[in-house]
Amino acid sequence: MKEETIKEVLKFRDDRDWKQFHNPKDLAISICLEAAELLEVFQWSGAELDAKGKEDRVKEELADVLNYCILMADAYGLDMDEIVLEKMKDNNRKYPVSKAKGKSDKYNEL
Repeated sequence: MKEETIKEVLKFRDDRDWKQFHNPKDLAISICLEAAELLEVFQWSGAELDAKGKEDRVKEELADVLNYCILMADAYGLDMDEIVLEKMKDNNRKYPVSKAKGKSDKYNEL
């Protein structure tokens, strides 16, 4: 994520003096709640897999999830690029292309 985007999210929080309310527990709860709102976009959609016509709601809820993720990373002093790249290294180890390509199996079932 661009540094300027992260700074804008943190500035929004700081301008309102909300950091005092952003402890890790409440941020984790907020991430889950916003993720549930994203999931709600797909509720009762039956066989439809992509929520056609609801892209604006997907965009809005995904932005909320990402904003809270930025705030959580800030609360722990984590670099988002660094932690995502670390996780990708771990995922590459767990899911080598030679075993995982075209499969949805969990790493311990490959």
